[in-house]
Amino acid sequence: MNAATPHIQQKQISLSCYTSRVREGEQFIPEHVFSYQLSGSITMHDGVREYTFTEGSCRLTRRNNLMKFVKQPAATAPFLNISVYLDQATLQRFSKTYGFAANPQQEQPPVIPIHATPFVKAYFDSLKPYDELIQEGNEVLLSLKQQEAIGILLQSNAALKDVLFDFAAPGRIDLEAFMQQNFHFNTSLNRFAYLTGRSLSTFKRDFEKTFGMPPGKWLQQRRLQEAYYLIREKGASASDVYIEVGFEDLSHFSFAFKKMYGAAPTRI
Repeated sequence: MNAATPHIQQKQISLSCYTSRVREGEQFIPEHVFSYQLSGSITMHDGVREYTFTEGSCRLTRRNNLMKFVKQPAATAPFLNISVYLDQATLQRFSKTYGFAANPQQEQPPVIPIHATPFVKAYFDSLKPYDELIQEGNEVLLSLKQQEAIGILLQSNAALKDVLFDFAAPGRIDLEAFMQQNFHFNTSLNRFAYLTGRSLSTFKRDFEKTFGMPPGKWLQQRRLQEAYYLIREKGASASDVYIEVGFEDLSHFSFAFKKMYGAAPTRI
């Protein structure tokens, strides 16, 4: 592995490596992801709960979730994480071949810790050497490794079939509760609509009925309110909070903040 390469990705397998810096960000998780933390640590936040995984730990991150993360190298080792992506087409083929079907389930957390059994450890050991595995020409092998990952997950926890083989799109959920929990994710209205079980037009119509204003305007006001609270009550700085509350750019955040509160964030 070349440690200077921060992110190596094939459709089925991804290797993340950061040697000397903390990396923060957020992402939408479109497919289930089975991950093993080789070294360093990752802290993930779904808007309500925080999850931390250190060296030797495993997790299944469920599809159709928004997640913030902090990736931290260890004192004597890089941040190193291997992930296997379990797309819907692969899971549907597996379900049909082996006769698995999901039962109606109670709500599951977005991130599910997986016990690092000998089967799990042996599986991730089998993915070495990573650089060679992801080269062109290994598509069949990579597909088999995806199927093996599904089998390993089911062996570690049979109840995961109700997660892995649930192919339904997000159902209609409480719009106000969802937006209050997820306003700080910098994602598109299309994605917010999808995750609340609505078309974009229905989402916009329901949003105005619920909040009394268009979603774009509400999102900016709500993010600025949260930033004001963090700066005034928690002593945070503008550079600490602008990404946390969903802004991409510090100058845009500062401009919008001053317009709403009559003073720059540094004067609060």
